[in-house]
Amino acid sequence: MKGVLETRELPSPALESNPLADVARRQLRVYLPPGYNEGSQRYPTVYFLHAFSNSGASWTNVSAFGLNALDRLDGLIEAGTIPPVIGVFPDGWTALGGSQWINSDAIGRYRDYVAKDVLGFVDRTYRTLPKAASRAVVGHSSGGYGALVMGRYHPELFSHLGSHAGDCYFEYCYLPDLPKAAGALLKAGGVEAWYQDFKKRSRETKPRSDDFTVINVLAMAAAYSPKKGEPLNLELPFDPQTGRLKLDVWNRWLVHDPVRFVPKFLDAFKKMKSVFLDCGTRDEFNLRWGTRMLAEEFKASGAELCHEEFEDSHSGVTYRFERSLGFLVPRMARE
Repeated sequence: MKGVLETRELPSPALESNPLADVARRQLRVYLPPGYNEGSQRYPTVYFLHAFSNSGASWTNVSAFGLNALDRLDGLIEAGTIPPVIGVFPDGWTALGGSQWINSDAIGRYRDYVAKDVLGFVDRTYRTLPKAASRAVVGHSSGGYGALVMGRYHPELFSHLGSHAGDCYFEYCYLPDLPKAAGALLKAGGVEAWYQDFKKRSRETKPRSDDFTVINVLAMAAAYSPKKGEPLNLELPFDPQTGRLKLDVWNRWLVHDPVRFVPKFLDAFKKMKSVFLDCGTRDEFNLRWGTRMLAEEFKASGAELCHEEFEDSHSGVTYRFERSLGFLVPRMARE
């Protein structure tokens, strides 16, 4: 038997009047495990947070040869690797490509969107077990970062988290891209000029090779250093003319670095029942090292921790969710 995918339209009060004018009514995909519609049983729930430049639909895309998240859930349940669970796939897409799943004055309240709007709707609508011990939050890249954000702010909602190559140790994962972004923005004539040209080219031709680097830096600035009145309501962490690092702004970014905030909010993370961390040894964003640092910090939390490395790069690693789900789901409360 296979599970069933439902797609609902969910109005989000948290996203109303967001600064980017992105839609506040989002599609929400929910996976119901085999047998859900034939019984009255309640189930643990896993929340899946997608990566930067993806959307909630990315989890369910059909691959010619690979498996999507639904296929993997079906396979894990059928094999008995995990007991049946409900899977929830929120949509955090924005006009800048992503939100980092945080509340930002330049992007919107995407943490509240998940923790209040989505979670509340799911618990009202489906036969969940509405308690932290029966909820997990997992994600890859920016989604893995988002899982750590949820653990920091909402241990009362989630007791299990999985971060696959989540953004961390910003000196390694972001700093190398800042001079590249500075060059492209200088050539274009500034943030607003570059962004408008980027949107036009994305519709009419195709992105340039450095476009992902630039839009990623702009999105991170909107998340970590918002500033009203600036183009796109964000403040760059470097001088746009010289490229010199602006330490006051860069330090605002570092406050959001999991390597910094996990030890600072250890009391919250001590409430985690289980934590899964992994990263490829050839990760192009150097996230292997930040993940190792996080694993050291989590050892002090008392949570049951699984930290793994594997021989691969950053993208195309959806298969690794079989490892995190196989670790986390059996540890979730089922009554």
